[in-house]
Amino acid sequence: MDLITSTDALAAACARLSQHPFVTVDTEFLRETTYYPKLCLIQMAGPDPADACLIDPLAEGISLDPFMALMSDPNVVKVFHSARQDLEIVWNLGGIVPTPLFDTQVAAMVCGYGDSVSYEQLANDLAKAKIDKSSRFTDWSRRPLTDAQLTYALSDVTHLVKVYEALMEQLQTNGRLDWLAEEMAILTSPETYQADPGNAWRRLAGRLRKPREIAVLMEVSAWREREAQGRDVPRGRILKDDAVIDIATSAPRSVEALGRLRTIPNGFERSRTGGEILDAVERALSRDMATIPVPERSRGRSNTGSVVDLLKVLLKAVSEQEGVAPKIIATVEELEAIADSDEADVPSLHGWRRRLFGEKAIALKNGELGLVLERGRVRLREIL
Repeated sequence: MDLITSTDALAAACARLSQHPFVTVDTEFLRETTYYPKLCLIQMAGPDPADACLIDPLAEGISLDPFMALMSDPNVVKVFHSARQDLEIVWNLGGIVPTPLFDTQVAAMVCGYGDSVSYEQLANDLAKAKIDKSSRFTDWSRRPLTDAQLTYALSDVTHLVKVYEALMEQLQTNGRLDWLAEEMAILTSPETYQADPGNAWRRLAGRLRKPREIAVLMEVSAWREREAQGRDVPRGRILKDDAVIDIATSAPRSVEALGRLRTIPNGFERSRTGGEILDAVERALSRDMATIPVPERSRGRSNTGSVVDLLKVLLKAVSEQEGVAPKIIATVEELEAIADSDEADVPSLHGWRRRLFGEKAIALKNGELGLVLERGRVRLREIL
């Protein structure tokens, strides 16, 4: 099994694949030692098995321009499974997001296969294929790649052809293609992949409550993200999450105070990095605390706990009744927001989710809908 290692061969392969209505795509990458994922292999296939191919992006002199052109071709649907990390790679390398897009994991959730269904399960159920996972966690950056690695990598996209075709048929039959389109709009938005250091604090914000703590978290997290991006190393190599939280809660203003934190390595506080952290803390403490955004979970809620519990039961009942994974209908955070307000600006109160679940959630809150147990299953009953 040959790897494509030249730009000319890649251009020829992409030209063949561009003649099909869709192409399945997967990538193998490493990101354990870098901030940005390191692309090590690209796999593509189409309806004709003869067009399946493997591309070596690490080959000397190869240009990925033909691949990027195919990813931008509006006449070819790009099919991925659990696409987000693959799309991030394409965005980082080429500044584009593949469109039009079809994510088989999301499509499977819309078709009732459960939350975050695995590729192996779909391949087994829809393509009647068994996936050999023994090569999954190998080092894809080492050359030469083994025959086992290449076989595994190619199977990821060849079986995906049948998975895509089966899911498309189901979506057309149940009239849910529009539901998928709403999800793909999020995945194909460049904003999804623009790692803004100013938003880095949101990953850790749920553990803090006070505006002062959030202010320090915002400044220190942004500093860490810029450092990680600039040095292309994992953010944990710059400063561990626990250390960021400790700094946010204690807000050290001196070298000695920083050094006393249990999560700070010995001597770290006297380094250049320690000084930059202290500068970030000072910037945070000089901010107007009235302007600091309070994370949704940190806001005081009225007595809505029992309402959220009821909405969870409703969500489970609706998902079972409609054959849609609960996760794609509403999150716990959205249920909490709905419990607070009938006008909450959350996805589950817009579009198909509102028709499927949101309207029922509001009716349940307002005593217009009841939940009853019939033969061991929760059923909905309108209250007159």
